[in-house]
Amino acid sequence: MARPDLRIRDPLLAAVLALTVAAAGWAGWGGWSWYTAAHDDAAAYARERDRALAAGEQAVLNLNTLDHRDITRGLDSWADSATGELRDQLVDGREEFERQIQRAKTVSSAKLLSGAVTELDTRAGRASVIIALRITVTAPKGEPARKESRMLGELTRTPGGWKLSALGQAPVGNATAG
Repeated sequence: MARPDLRIRDPLLAAVLALTVAAAGWAGWGGWSWYTAAHDDAAAYARERDRALAAGEQAVLNLNTLDHRDITRGLDSWADSATGELRDQLVDGREEFERQIQRAKTVSSAKLLSGAVTELDTRAGRASVIIALRITVTAPKGEPARKESRMLGELTRTPGGWKLSALGQAPVGNATAG
């Protein structure tokens, strides 16, 4: 029994068939690549790290910025940037701090120089950041005083996003081996 001739004799039909197979392969590969990227734990971790860093940077800037002419908004921003004991300290000391700033009539602002996440535990909802910033304090009479500072922050994930739960100065200088 003779085999049927399955060759495609029309070159245009052959080209269309080849392009269809190539397009289907390309679509399959693209779909698989998208699926694996969308469900990649490393990508999700990186997104969470970026969210924690952005929140940490903004919170540290907020806590280093205050204008005696609009102190209510500034102190509200401080409270909104913090959680836990840090927030409690800011809220509990608010009245006294407000009086001190009104008497001094200072304006402080901060500019972000750089920041990094040093630790991230997405399961526990905790992160640590180091933030470098330039702080400028302007008194009513006199030149602005500028200081570069490195801050260490602890962040806690809350229903409202990442918030500072602790903040302190990073150590400076060289440690010598003894």
